[in-house]
Amino acid sequence: MHPLRLFRPFAARTLILGLALALCAAGTPAQNSAVTPPTKSSKSQSQADFIATADEVLAQMSKITGLELRSPLKKSLRSREEIRAYVIKQMNEDRTPAERYADARSAEALGLIPKGFDVDKFLVNVLTEQIEGLYDPKTHEFFIADWSPPEDQRMVMAHELTHALQDQHFQIEVWARAARPNDDAELAREAFLEGSATAAMADYLMLPTGRSLKDLPEFDASIFVSDQADTPALKNAPPFLKDSLLFPYLHGLNFSAALLRDSGWAGLPGIFARPPVSTQQILHPELYKAGKVPATVSLPQLGDILGDKWAKLDENLVGEFGWLEIFKQFLDTDRGRSLATAWDGDRYILYEQKDTKKLLLGIRVHLDSEVHAARFFGQYSEALEKKHAEHASLFRRPTFFSFDTPDGGVFLECLAEECVTLEGATREQFDAFAKLLNWPAAPKPPARPGAETEKTAKIRALGENIREARSANPTSELSAEP
Repeated sequence: MHPLRLFRPFAARTLILGLALALCAAGTPAQNSAVTPPTKSSKSQSQADFIATADEVLAQMSKITGLELRSPLKKSLRSREEIRAYVIKQMNEDRTPAERYADARSAEALGLIPKGFDVDKFLVNVLTEQIEGLYDPKTHEFFIADWSPPEDQRMVMAHELTHALQDQHFQIEVWARAARPNDDAELAREAFLEGSATAAMADYLMLPTGRSLKDLPEFDASIFVSDQADTPALKNAPPFLKDSLLFPYLHGLNFSAALLRDSGWAGLPGIFARPPVSTQQILHPELYKAGKVPATVSLPQLGDILGDKWAKLDENLVGEFGWLEIFKQFLDTDRGRSLATAWDGDRYILYEQKDTKKLLLGIRVHLDSEVHAARFFGQYSEALEKKHAEHASLFRRPTFFSFDTPDGGVFLECLAEECVTLEGATREQFDAFAKLLNWPAAPKPPARPGAETEKTAKIRALGENIREARSANPTSELSAEP
Protein backbone atom coordinates (compact mmCIF):
# COMPACT_ATOMS: atom_id res chain seq x y z
CA MET A 1 0.00 0.00 0.00
CA HIS A 2 1.09 3.50 -0.64
CA PRO A 3 -0.54 6.86 0.02
CA LEU A 4 -0.76 7.28 -3.73
CA ARG A 5 -3.37 4.53 -3.76
CA LEU A 6 -5.50 6.40 -1.26
CA PHE A 7 -5.24 9.87 -2.81
CA ARG A 8 -5.17 10.66 -6.48
CA PRO A 9 -3.68 14.17 -6.90
CA PHE A 10 -6.17 17.00 -7.30
CA ALA A 11 -6.42 20.74 -6.80
CA ALA A 12 -7.34 21.11 -3.16
CA ARG A 13 -9.08 24.37 -2.32
CA THR A 14 -7.73 24.82 1.21
CA LEU A 15 -4.25 23.74 0.16
CA ILE A 16 -3.99 25.99 -2.89
CA LEU A 17 -5.30 29.00 -0.99
CA GLY A 18 -3.03 28.22 1.93
CA LEU A 19 -0.01 28.18 -0.35
CA ALA A 20 -1.08 31.49 -1.85
CA LEU A 21 -1.03 33.04 1.61
CA ALA A 22 2.28 31.28 2.32
CA LEU A 23 3.83 33.06 -0.64
CA CYS A 24 2.62 36.33 0.80
CA ALA A 25 4.27 35.50 4.10
CA ALA A 26 7.51 34.47 2.38
CA GLY A 27 7.88 37.66 0.36
CA THR A 28 8.75 41.24 1.10
CA PRO A 29 6.04 43.81 1.88
CA ALA A 30 6.14 44.91 -1.73
CA GLN A 31 5.55 41.34 -2.86
CA ASN A 32 2.70 40.84 -0.43
CA SER A 33 0.68 43.47 -2.21
CA ALA A 34 0.90 41.39 -5.40
CA VAL A 35 -1.19 38.56 -3.99
CA THR A 36 -4.59 39.53 -2.67
CA PRO A 37 -6.03 36.98 -0.23
CA PRO A 38 -9.11 35.39 -1.79
CA THR A 39 -12.53 36.52 -0.66
CA LYS A 40 -15.80 34.66 -0.55
CA SER A 41 -18.32 35.17 -3.31
CA SER A 42 -21.79 33.78 -3.76
CA LYS A 43 -21.73 34.32 -7.50
CA SER A 44 -20.04 32.00 -9.92
CA GLN A 45 -18.83 33.06 -13.32
CA SER A 46 -20.81 32.52 -16.48
CA GLN A 47 -19.52 29.96 -18.93
CA ALA A 48 -18.26 32.71 -21.26
CA ASP A 49 -16.44 34.53 -18.47
CA PHE A 50 -14.92 31.26 -17.27
CA ILE A 51 -13.59 30.35 -20.71
CA ALA A 52 -12.19 33.82 -21.28
CA THR A 53 -10.41 33.78 -17.93
CA ALA A 54 -9.10 30.24 -18.51
CA ASP A 55 -7.72 31.21 -21.93
CA GLU A 56 -5.97 34.22 -20.41
CA VAL A 57 -4.41 32.19 -17.59
CA LEU A 58 -3.45 29.41 -20.00
CA ALA A 59 -1.52 31.87 -22.16
CA GLN A 60 0.30 33.20 -19.12
CA MET A 61 1.19 29.71 -17.87
CA SER A 62 2.55 28.84 -21.31
CA LYS A 63 4.79 31.89 -21.15
CA ILE A 64 5.94 31.14 -17.59
CA THR A 65 6.78 27.47 -18.17
CA GLY A 66 7.96 27.75 -21.77
CA LEU A 67 5.50 25.00 -22.78
CA GLU A 68 3.52 26.02 -25.84
CA LEU A 69 -0.10 25.02 -26.26
CA ARG A 70 -0.12 22.35 -28.97
CA SER A 71 -3.86 21.72 -29.29
CA PRO A 72 -7.11 23.33 -28.08
CA LEU A 73 -8.18 22.45 -24.54
CA LYS A 74 -11.67 21.44 -23.45
CA LYS A 75 -12.99 23.51 -20.51
CA SER A 76 -16.17 23.30 -18.46
CA LEU A 77 -17.88 24.25 -15.20
CA ARG A 78 -19.22 21.45 -12.99
CA SER A 79 -21.59 21.31 -10.05
CA ARG A 80 -20.73 19.69 -6.73
CA GLU A 81 -22.96 16.73 -7.61
CA GLU A 82 -21.12 16.28 -10.91
CA ILE A 83 -17.78 16.44 -9.13
CA ARG A 84 -18.91 13.79 -6.62
CA ALA A 85 -19.97 11.51 -9.48
CA TYR A 86 -16.62 12.15 -11.17
CA VAL A 87 -14.72 11.21 -7.99
CA ILE A 88 -16.58 7.90 -7.67
CA LYS A 89 -16.08 7.11 -11.34
CA GLN A 90 -12.35 7.84 -11.13
CA MET A 91 -11.94 5.68 -8.02
CA ASN A 92 -13.64 2.73 -9.70
CA GLU A 93 -11.61 3.13 -12.89
CA ASP A 94 -8.27 3.49 -11.12
CA ARG A 95 -8.63 0.60 -8.66
CA THR A 96 -11.04 -2.33 -8.43
CA PRO A 97 -12.92 -2.87 -5.14
CA ALA A 98 -10.58 -5.78 -4.38
CA GLU A 99 -7.51 -3.62 -4.97
CA ARG A 100 -8.89 -0.83 -2.81
CA TYR A 101 -9.65 -3.37 -0.08
CA ALA A 102 -6.05 -4.60 -0.24
CA ASP A 103 -4.76 -1.01 -0.09
CA ALA A 104 -6.80 -0.25 3.02
CA ARG A 105 -5.81 -3.53 4.72
CA SER A 106 -2.15 -2.79 4.02
CA ALA A 107 -2.45 0.65 5.62
CA GLU A 108 -4.19 -1.00 8.56
CA ALA A 109 -1.49 -3.69 8.90
CA LEU A 110 1.22 -1.01 8.90
CA GLY A 111 -0.63 0.77 11.71
CA LEU A 112 -1.42 3.87 9.64
CA ILE A 113 -5.22 3.81 9.82
CA PRO A 114 -7.58 2.36 12.46
CA LYS A 115 -9.02 -1.10 11.95
CA GLY A 116 -12.23 -0.98 9.94
CA PHE A 117 -11.74 2.60 8.77
CA ASP A 118 -13.97 3.22 5.73
CA VAL A 119 -11.42 4.62 3.26
CA ASP A 120 -13.80 4.72 0.28
CA LYS A 121 -16.38 6.79 2.15
CA PHE A 122 -13.69 9.12 3.47
CA LEU A 123 -12.19 9.66 0.04
CA VAL A 124 -15.49 10.47 -1.63
CA ASN A 125 -16.35 13.00 1.09
CA VAL A 126 -12.97 14.71 1.23
CA LEU A 127 -12.49 14.90 -2.52
CA THR A 128 -16.00 16.25 -3.07
CA GLU A 129 -15.28 18.89 -0.44
CA GLN A 130 -11.80 19.77 -1.63
CA ILE A 131 -11.78 19.61 -5.41
CA GLU A 132 -12.05 23.10 -6.79
CA GLY A 133 -10.66 22.38 -10.22
CA LEU A 134 -8.97 19.57 -12.08
CA TYR A 135 -7.28 18.69 -15.34
CA ASP A 136 -8.16 15.17 -16.46
CA PRO A 137 -5.33 13.69 -18.58
CA LYS A 138 -7.60 10.85 -19.74
CA THR A 139 -10.12 13.14 -21.42
CA HIS A 140 -7.76 16.14 -21.85
CA GLU A 141 -10.34 18.37 -20.20
CA PHE A 142 -10.02 21.10 -17.58
CA PHE A 143 -12.98 21.81 -15.33
CA ILE A 144 -13.64 24.00 -12.34
CA ALA A 145 -16.34 23.96 -9.65
CA ASP A 146 -19.24 26.23 -10.52
CA TRP A 147 -19.56 27.16 -6.83
CA SER A 148 -15.97 28.38 -6.70
CA PRO A 149 -15.67 32.16 -6.08
CA PRO A 150 -14.26 33.91 -9.17
CA GLU A 151 -11.56 35.46 -6.98
CA ASP A 152 -10.21 31.96 -6.21
CA GLN A 153 -10.41 30.50 -9.67
CA ARG A 154 -7.32 32.06 -11.22
CA MET A 155 -5.00 30.37 -8.71
CA VAL A 156 -6.57 26.97 -9.32
CA MET A 157 -6.44 27.58 -13.06
CA ALA A 158 -2.74 28.43 -12.88
CA HIS A 159 -2.05 25.09 -11.19
CA GLU A 160 -4.29 22.85 -13.27
CA LEU A 161 -3.58 24.46 -16.63
CA THR A 162 0.11 23.85 -16.00
CA HIS A 163 -0.82 20.15 -15.88
CA ALA A 164 -2.62 20.56 -19.20
CA LEU A 165 0.51 22.01 -20.80
CA GLN A 166 2.71 19.32 -19.20
CA ASP A 167 0.38 16.66 -20.56
CA GLN A 168 0.60 17.94 -24.12
CA HIS A 169 4.40 17.75 -23.95
CA PHE A 170 5.08 14.77 -21.66
CA GLN A 171 1.88 12.64 -21.50
CA ILE A 172 1.69 12.86 -17.71
CA GLU A 173 -0.71 9.94 -17.14
CA VAL A 174 1.53 7.52 -19.03
CA TRP A 175 4.64 9.11 -17.52
CA ALA A 176 3.42 8.73 -13.93
CA ARG A 177 2.23 5.15 -14.38
CA ALA A 178 5.49 4.09 -16.00
CA ALA A 179 6.88 3.72 -12.47
CA ARG A 180 4.44 0.91 -11.66
CA PRO A 181 4.48 -1.50 -9.92
CA ASN A 182 6.80 0.50 -7.62
CA ASP A 183 4.34 2.59 -5.57
CA ASP A 184 7.08 4.66 -3.95
CA ALA A 185 8.51 5.66 -7.33
CA GLU A 186 5.04 6.46 -8.67
CA LEU A 187 4.34 8.69 -5.67
CA ALA A 188 7.65 10.45 -6.32
CA ARG A 189 6.60 11.19 -9.90
CA GLU A 190 3.19 12.44 -8.76
CA ALA A 191 4.93 14.69 -6.21
CA PHE A 192 7.01 16.26 -8.94
CA LEU A 193 3.92 16.80 -11.09
CA GLU A 194 2.03 18.52 -8.27
CA GLY A 195 5.07 20.35 -6.97
CA SER A 196 6.05 21.76 -10.35
CA ALA A 197 2.46 22.88 -11.02
CA THR A 198 2.41 24.58 -7.61
CA ALA A 199 5.73 26.28 -8.41
CA ALA A 200 4.23 27.55 -11.67
CA MET A 201 1.22 28.83 -9.74
CA ALA A 202 3.61 30.67 -7.41
CA ASP A 203 5.29 32.36 -10.37
CA TYR A 204 1.88 33.33 -11.72
CA LEU A 205 0.87 34.90 -8.41
CA MET A 206 4.09 36.94 -8.33
CA LEU A 207 3.86 38.19 -11.91
CA PRO A 208 2.94 41.76 -10.83
CA THR A 209 6.20 41.99 -8.85
CA GLY A 210 8.48 40.99 -11.70
CA ARG A 211 9.86 38.26 -9.45
CA SER A 212 9.41 34.47 -9.27
CA LEU A 213 9.77 31.60 -6.83
CA LYS A 214 13.48 31.28 -7.51
CA ASP A 215 13.98 34.83 -6.20
CA LEU A 216 12.59 33.91 -2.77
CA PRO A 217 14.80 32.56 0.01
CA GLU A 218 14.58 28.81 0.51
CA PHE A 219 11.64 27.91 2.71
CA ASP A 220 9.65 24.87 3.75
CA ALA A 221 6.11 25.45 2.51
CA SER A 222 4.67 23.01 5.05
CA ILE A 223 5.20 25.45 7.92
CA PHE A 224 2.74 27.87 6.31
CA VAL A 225 -0.12 25.46 5.78
CA SER A 226 -0.10 23.40 8.98
CA ASP A 227 -3.73 24.34 9.69
CA GLN A 228 -5.04 24.12 6.15
CA ALA A 229 -6.22 20.49 6.55
CA ASP A 230 -8.65 21.35 9.37
CA THR A 231 -11.71 21.29 7.14
CA PRO A 232 -14.86 19.29 8.00
CA ALA A 233 -13.90 16.18 6.04
CA LEU A 234 -10.23 16.24 7.09
CA LYS A 235 -10.44 17.45 10.67
CA ASN A 236 -10.88 14.03 12.25
CA ALA A 237 -9.00 12.04 9.62
CA PRO A 238 -6.05 9.86 10.66
CA PRO A 239 -2.83 11.93 10.49
CA PHE A 240 -1.46 9.63 7.79
CA LEU A 241 -4.31 10.54 5.45
CA LYS A 242 -3.78 14.27 5.98
CA ASP A 243 -0.06 13.91 5.37
CA SER A 244 -0.71 11.82 2.26
CA LEU A 245 -2.89 14.59 0.87
CA LEU A 246 -0.29 17.28 1.49
CA PHE A 247 2.86 15.38 0.51
CA PRO A 248 2.74 15.79 -3.31
CA TYR A 249 2.10 19.52 -3.02
CA LEU A 250 4.36 20.58 -0.16
CA HIS A 251 7.36 18.32 -0.58
CA GLY A 252 6.83 18.31 -4.34
CA LEU A 253 7.04 22.11 -4.28
CA ASN A 254 10.24 22.08 -2.21
CA PHE A 255 11.75 19.51 -4.59
CA SER A 256 10.75 21.43 -7.72
CA ALA A 257 11.94 24.75 -6.33
CA ALA A 258 15.33 23.24 -5.43
CA LEU A 259 15.80 21.78 -8.92
CA LEU A 260 14.45 24.71 -10.92
CA ARG A 261 16.16 27.43 -8.86
CA ASP A 262 19.33 27.29 -10.97
CA SER A 263 18.02 26.29 -14.39
CA GLY A 264 14.64 27.97 -14.35
CA TRP A 265 11.78 26.45 -16.32
CA ALA A 266 14.20 25.44 -19.08
CA GLY A 267 15.20 22.57 -16.77
CA LEU A 268 11.68 21.09 -16.68
CA PRO A 269 12.09 18.67 -19.66
CA GLY A 270 15.26 17.28 -18.10
CA ILE A 271 13.40 16.23 -14.95
CA PHE A 272 10.68 14.56 -16.98
CA ALA A 273 13.44 12.72 -18.87
CA ARG A 274 15.12 11.65 -15.60
CA PRO A 275 12.29 11.45 -13.07
CA PRO A 276 12.75 10.99 -9.32
CA VAL A 277 12.82 7.31 -8.39
CA SER A 278 11.78 7.45 -4.72
CA THR A 279 10.06 9.61 -2.15
CA GLN A 280 13.51 9.81 -0.56
CA GLN A 281 14.67 11.87 -3.53
CA ILE A 282 11.62 14.12 -3.16
CA LEU A 283 12.33 14.64 0.54
CA HIS A 284 16.04 15.19 -0.12
CA PRO A 285 16.55 16.90 -3.52
CA GLU A 286 20.32 16.71 -3.07
CA LEU A 287 20.07 12.91 -3.34
CA TYR A 288 18.27 13.28 -6.67
CA LYS A 289 21.04 15.57 -7.89
CA ALA A 290 23.64 13.06 -6.71
CA GLY A 291 21.84 10.21 -8.47
CA LYS A 292 21.40 8.13 -5.31
CA VAL A 293 18.90 5.31 -5.80
CA PRO A 294 17.66 2.90 -3.10
CA ALA A 295 18.83 -0.70 -2.90
CA THR A 296 16.68 -3.36 -4.55
CA VAL A 297 15.14 -5.51 -1.81
CA SER A 298 13.34 -8.83 -2.36
CA LEU A 299 11.11 -11.00 -0.19
CA PRO A 300 10.29 -14.71 -0.52
CA GLN A 301 6.69 -15.73 -1.15
CA LEU A 302 5.12 -17.26 1.95
CA GLY A 303 2.35 -19.36 0.42
CA ASP A 304 4.08 -22.69 1.10
CA ILE A 305 4.73 -21.71 4.72
CA LEU A 306 1.19 -20.49 5.39
CA GLY A 307 -0.85 -23.04 3.45
CA ASP A 308 -3.97 -22.68 1.33
CA LYS A 309 -6.04 -21.04 4.07
CA TRP A 310 -4.16 -17.80 3.45
CA ALA A 311 -4.37 -15.46 0.46
CA LYS A 312 -1.79 -12.90 -0.62
CA LEU A 313 -3.28 -9.40 -0.62
CA ASP A 314 -0.44 -7.05 -1.47
CA GLU A 315 3.29 -6.68 -2.08
CA ASN A 316 5.16 -3.42 -2.65
CA LEU A 317 7.41 -0.78 -1.10
CA VAL A 318 6.88 1.41 1.97
CA GLY A 319 9.49 4.05 1.01
CA GLU A 320 11.01 6.78 3.16
CA PHE A 321 7.77 8.76 3.27
CA GLY A 322 5.85 5.68 4.39
CA TRP A 323 8.40 4.89 7.11
CA LEU A 324 8.33 8.49 8.27
CA GLU A 325 4.58 8.17 8.74
CA ILE A 326 4.94 4.87 10.62
CA PHE A 327 7.57 6.31 12.96
CA LYS A 328 5.53 9.49 13.52
CA GLN A 329 2.56 7.32 14.44
CA PHE A 330 4.35 5.45 17.23
CA LEU A 331 7.43 7.57 18.06
CA ASP A 332 7.95 11.32 18.19
CA THR A 333 8.40 13.28 14.96
CA ASP A 334 12.09 14.12 15.46
CA ARG A 335 13.09 10.52 16.10
CA GLY A 336 10.92 9.41 13.22
CA ARG A 337 12.58 11.80 10.81
CA SER A 338 16.05 10.72 11.94
CA LEU A 339 15.23 7.03 11.49
CA ALA A 340 13.49 7.51 8.15
CA THR A 341 16.47 9.25 6.57
CA ALA A 342 18.53 6.07 7.11
CA TRP A 343 16.15 4.16 4.81
CA ASP A 344 17.85 2.64 1.77
CA GLY A 345 15.22 0.32 0.31
CA ASP A 346 12.51 -2.10 1.48
CA ARG A 347 9.82 -4.58 0.52
CA TYR A 348 6.66 -5.69 2.30
CA ILE A 349 4.23 -8.53 1.71
CA LEU A 350 0.74 -8.99 3.18
CA TYR A 351 -1.37 -12.12 3.56
CA GLU A 352 -4.94 -12.54 4.87
CA GLN A 353 -6.41 -15.62 6.54
CA LYS A 354 -9.45 -16.42 4.41
CA ASP A 355 -11.82 -17.35 7.24
CA THR A 356 -10.76 -15.21 10.18
CA LYS A 357 -9.47 -12.24 8.10
CA LYS A 358 -6.38 -12.07 10.31
CA LEU A 359 -3.37 -10.45 8.67
CA LEU A 360 0.25 -11.52 8.39
CA LEU A 361 2.68 -8.76 7.44
CA GLY A 362 6.29 -9.35 6.43
CA ILE A 363 8.78 -6.51 5.86
CA ARG A 364 12.43 -6.43 4.86
CA VAL A 365 14.17 -3.08 5.11
CA HIS A 366 17.69 -2.12 4.09
CA LEU A 367 19.38 0.65 6.09
CA ASP A 368 22.31 2.75 4.91
CA SER A 369 24.72 1.36 7.56
CA GLU A 370 25.01 -1.28 10.26
CA VAL A 371 24.99 1.48 12.86
CA HIS A 372 21.63 2.71 11.61
CA ALA A 373 20.32 -0.85 11.42
CA ALA A 374 21.12 -1.19 15.12
CA ARG A 375 19.29 2.09 15.82
CA PHE A 376 16.36 0.89 13.75
CA PHE A 377 16.23 -2.33 15.79
CA GLY A 378 16.21 -0.49 19.10
CA GLN A 379 13.60 2.10 18.21
CA TYR A 380 11.34 0.06 15.94
CA SER A 381 11.03 -2.58 18.65
CA GLU A 382 9.63 0.22 20.84
CA ALA A 383 7.25 1.24 18.05
CA LEU A 384 6.03 -2.36 17.65
CA GLU A 385 5.21 -2.54 21.35
CA LYS A 386 3.13 0.62 21.06
CA LYS A 387 1.48 -0.63 17.89
CA HIS A 388 0.47 -3.89 19.60
CA ALA A 389 -0.61 -2.58 22.99
CA GLU A 390 -1.92 -5.98 24.12
CA HIS A 391 1.14 -8.24 24.18
CA ALA A 392 2.96 -10.72 26.40
CA SER A 393 5.98 -13.06 26.55
CA LEU A 394 8.38 -10.36 25.44
CA PHE A 395 11.80 -11.72 24.48
CA ARG A 396 14.79 -9.54 23.58
CA ARG A 397 18.33 -10.25 22.45
CA PRO A 398 20.85 -7.82 20.84
CA THR A 399 19.52 -8.42 17.32
CA PHE A 400 16.26 -10.31 17.91
CA PHE A 401 12.98 -9.26 19.49
CA SER A 402 9.61 -10.98 19.76
CA PHE A 403 6.36 -11.06 21.71
CA ASP A 404 2.91 -12.64 21.51
CA THR A 405 -0.37 -10.89 20.71
CA PRO A 406 -3.97 -12.11 20.39
CA ASP A 407 -3.47 -12.00 16.60
CA GLY A 408 -0.20 -13.94 16.55
CA GLY A 409 3.47 -13.44 17.25
CA VAL A 410 5.50 -10.35 16.34
CA PHE A 411 9.15 -10.81 15.37
CA LEU A 412 11.94 -8.36 14.55
CA GLU A 413 15.47 -9.39 13.63
CA CYS A 414 18.43 -7.49 12.18
CA LEU A 415 21.49 -8.81 10.39
CA ALA A 416 24.23 -6.45 9.17
CA GLU A 417 22.44 -3.61 7.31
CA GLU A 418 19.04 -5.32 7.07
CA CYS A 419 16.08 -5.86 9.37
CA VAL A 420 13.04 -8.08 8.89
CA THR A 421 9.73 -8.17 10.68
CA LEU A 422 6.89 -10.67 10.68
CA GLU A 423 3.63 -9.76 12.40
CA GLY A 424 0.75 -12.16 12.98
CA ALA A 425 2.87 -15.33 12.65
CA THR A 426 3.91 -18.31 14.74
CA ARG A 427 7.50 -18.92 15.79
CA GLU A 428 7.66 -21.86 13.38
CA GLN A 429 6.54 -19.60 10.53
CA PHE A 430 9.15 -17.00 11.41
CA ASP A 431 11.88 -19.66 11.50
CA ALA A 432 10.79 -20.89 8.06
CA PHE A 433 10.74 -17.29 6.81
CA ALA A 434 14.30 -16.69 8.08
CA LYS A 435 15.42 -19.93 6.46
CA LEU A 436 14.08 -18.74 3.08
CA LEU A 437 16.17 -15.60 3.55
CA ASN A 438 19.23 -17.77 4.28
CA TRP A 439 19.56 -16.11 7.67
CA PRO A 440 20.96 -18.05 10.66
CA ALA A 441 18.54 -19.42 13.23
CA ALA A 442 17.28 -16.77 15.63
CA PRO A 443 17.68 -17.14 19.43
CA LYS A 444 14.86 -18.94 21.23
CA PRO A 445 13.41 -17.98 24.60
CA PRO A 446 14.46 -20.23 27.50
CA ALA A 447 11.91 -22.78 28.63
CA ARG A 448 9.57 -21.42 31.26
CA PRO A 449 9.75 -23.06 34.68
CA GLY A 450 7.58 -26.16 34.63
CA ALA A 451 7.19 -26.02 30.84
CA GLU A 452 7.89 -29.09 28.73
CA THR A 453 10.85 -29.14 26.38
CA GLU A 454 10.34 -30.51 22.91
CA LYS A 455 12.23 -33.71 23.85
CA THR A 456 10.19 -34.18 27.04
CA ALA A 457 6.96 -33.70 25.10
CA LYS A 458 7.96 -36.41 22.61
CA ILE A 459 8.84 -38.89 25.39
CA ARG A 460 5.53 -38.16 27.14
CA ALA A 461 3.60 -38.67 23.90
CA LEU A 462 5.41 -41.96 23.24
CA GLY A 463 4.56 -43.19 26.74
CA GLU A 464 0.89 -42.33 26.24
CA ASN A 465 0.83 -44.24 22.95
CA ILE A 466 2.33 -47.32 24.60
CA ARG A 467 -0.21 -47.24 27.42
CA GLU A 468 -3.07 -46.89 24.95
CA ALA A 469 -1.78 -49.81 22.89
CA ARG A 470 -1.29 -51.96 26.03
CA SER A 471 -4.88 -51.33 27.11
CA ALA A 472 -6.21 -52.25 23.71
CA ASN A 473 -4.18 -55.49 23.38
CA PRO A 474 -2.88 -56.85 26.68
CA THR A 475 -1.40 -60.01 25.05
CA SER A 476 0.88 -58.16 22.69
CA GLU A 477 4.58 -57.74 23.20
CA LEU A 478 3.89 -54.20 24.34
CA SER A 479 2.28 -55.60 27.49
CA ALA A 480 5.61 -56.89 28.72
CA GLU A 481 7.43 -54.74 31.20
CA PRO A 482 10.63 -53.22 29.81
